[in-house]
Amino acid sequence: MSLQSIKYTTGKLEILDQLLLPVQSKYLAVKGVEDGWKVINKMQVRGAPAIAIVGCLSLAVEIFPEAYESKKTLRQEIEGKLNYLVSARPTAVNMKIAADELISLANELTKDEAVTVDDMKQKFLDVTEAMLQKDISDNKAIGANGAKAVLESSGKDGPVRVLTHCNTGSLATAGYGTALGVVRKLHELKKLEHVYCTETRPYNQGARLTAYELVHDKLPATLVLDSMVAALLRAKNVAAVVVGADR
Repeated sequence: MSLQSIKYTTGKLEILDQLLLPVQSKYLAVKGVEDGWKVINKMQVRGAPAIAIVGCLSLAVEIFPEAYESKKTLRQEIEGKLNYLVSARPTAVNMKIAADELISLANELTKDEAVTVDDMKQKFLDVTEAMLQKDISDNKAIGANGAKAVLESSGKDGPVRVLTHCNTGSLATAGYGTALGVVRKLHELKKLEHVYCTETRPYNQGARLTAYELVHDKLPATLVLDSMVAALLRAKNVAAVVVGADR
């Protein structure tokens, strides 16, 4: 089972504090938007997909126990809090995209006279909570398609060696990972001979986070210096380099 960096049930959210990794594995309770803003801003949660999910779920946690007098009041709450969450890490584009989509949904529900304020609140919670499972499903599809592409391009029947950079796994997403999801799928198919991960200076996401995930999942892996990559590619017959790409 891959690492779980986000734990959520309706009304309760916890995140794995990434600033403490790999020395300590500690989950933090996120009790509302203010907590969500802080963990995003301090990089206790990182990775564009994970930031968007934690930000939106922090609002869901805050809204869940509340009663609202009108749809207008709820809409204002949603819009104001989401825009505030975007300010925690303005470069994390997934958070901005998710905020815009949820604000648009809130506006539509406010205008629909057939929708009550309780209906509107529940719809918002349902859509927000669905983001978690959709991200995992998307990541597994990326993993399957990526693994297929790597194997086809390698021209090998047996297991392959791959290199990855930075962190694109469960710690950067809702689970499984994007580029690291490709590595996980190769391992599931018994087609992964070895994966090499770089330090990723200056923040060392590879050394602190990706290496932590690979050890957790018991994948055959080696951490290498960033400056070793050219020699590694030449000496170890690496079939593919899999990395994340911000949109």
